[in-house]
Amino acid sequence: MANLLLIDDDPDLIPDQVGQVFPAPAHRVEIAHTGAEGLARVAEVRPDVILLDLRLPDQSGLDVLRQLRQIDARIPVVVVTVVRSAESAIEAMRQGAYDFLLKPLDLQKLDHVIGEALKVARLMREPAVVLGTPPDDDQAGEAIVGSCLAMQEVYKAIGRVADQTFPVLITGESGTGKELVARAIYQHGPRAKAPFLALNCAAIPETLLESELFGHEKGAFTGADRRRIGKFEQVSGGTLLLDEIGDMPLPAQAKLLRVLQEQAFERLGGSETVRTDVRLIAATHRDLKTWSDEGKFRPDLYYRLGVFAIHLPPLRARGDDLALLVGFYLRRGSRELGREVREAAPEALERLRGYSWPGNVRELQSVLKQALLRAHGPVLLPDFLPEIPEAPGMPAVPAAPPGGLDTEAFIGQRLGPNSRDLYAQTHRELDRVLLRRVLEYTGGNQHRAALLLGIARQTLRVKLNELGLQVTRSAEADS
Repeated sequence: MANLLLIDDDPDLIPDQVGQVFPAPAHRVEIAHTGAEGLARVAEVRPDVILLDLRLPDQSGLDVLRQLRQIDARIPVVVVTVVRSAESAIEAMRQGAYDFLLKPLDLQKLDHVIGEALKVARLMREPAVVLGTPPDDDQAGEAIVGSCLAMQEVYKAIGRVADQTFPVLITGESGTGKELVARAIYQHGPRAKAPFLALNCAAIPETLLESELFGHEKGAFTGADRRRIGKFEQVSGGTLLLDEIGDMPLPAQAKLLRVLQEQAFERLGGSETVRTDVRLIAATHRDLKTWSDEGKFRPDLYYRLGVFAIHLPPLRARGDDLALLVGFYLRRGSRELGREVREAAPEALERLRGYSWPGNVRELQSVLKQALLRAHGPVLLPDFLPEIPEAPGMPAVPAAPPGGLDTEAFIGQRLGPNSRDLYAQTHRELDRVLLRRVLEYTGGNQHRAALLLGIARQTLRVKLNELGLQVTRSAEADS
């Protein structure tokens, strides 16, 4: 149930409109008629979203906004007012308001803005990490579940970087949980009580992205009828996640580089230098090194972002984590959909293991929800599973010939209009042959194998886990 607090001295109209858009029992709308009453209520019970009028009988709404930010800066505050002054809107957004709506309220716009604000509130408050096996009650938020070696490395990386202030780059295929890792870094760091905002660079038109990030001045372009405060100014003091940063256009990349170097920028069409203090986390499914080599991404920005990088492994490389995830999402989905399913039958689990999961954990969640809608009883049977197609461009990898990897044949078998990630596939198969031969040479001694390969022992273990290679050791123990 969403808890909304309306701080407004209007006795009838606005409360009725808000109640109409957000009816009980799915939502709870509380009303405070003065700023003091609203502040007292927020201090007692943290609402999910606050709607704040600028004209209150006891004090200015902007003064109330400043005090609300001191109580809990994570609560999204949507300003609703009859004041049409551009300066009021600008000042409210500069102080961290989530949005600024004019009365009389457009109920469709109100529904959209509050819906987005509720998502932001959830991102900041729900826990994002569950180490190892999931809890029995499955009450965790958007959890990262997994205990394979590669995920253990991810958890350790989160711990190492959470308290720092420099940027973090999170890489991995679509659906691997990059936003969850970003939230975990935020929640375990010193800015956990400050705002967190996420922006998908691929979802915003190129012509609007720079304005969304840095704001613009009145008259900066056609339709810019007033100054706009961008995300870097709005979330100052907090954390900003730029998802799919590989899709950011080059002009915006140049401006972003300056923000990272100087924590300063100019709004689009302006000359005033704006100072900010933002912890930046970037995420992408792109290979930014390749993109920078091809001129699609600025190399200097890539090196600046890549000071500390966290790579999320694809689901197909996480071994027994699949069973953990299936159990976790079955129990959670059963609770949400009113089903009794607690586990998957061995045959169903085997069928799920046989799929390559190009959509990773996100695709797994979708498949399991579809299965739960068909299911009855406490066990998920194979018949309940939807048809799982073979992933395009990802044919099964044949065993290497006795003499090693035939690279010409390997590449030739995969060339086609639907091929994807051929570079990564080829290198992965080369690693598979190389590591197997080296470990055979060392009798399974990983310490000696790592020295021979010229890589860290932990790196070797992660690669073995990603490739699903089992190490058969001789009587000689690892030293």
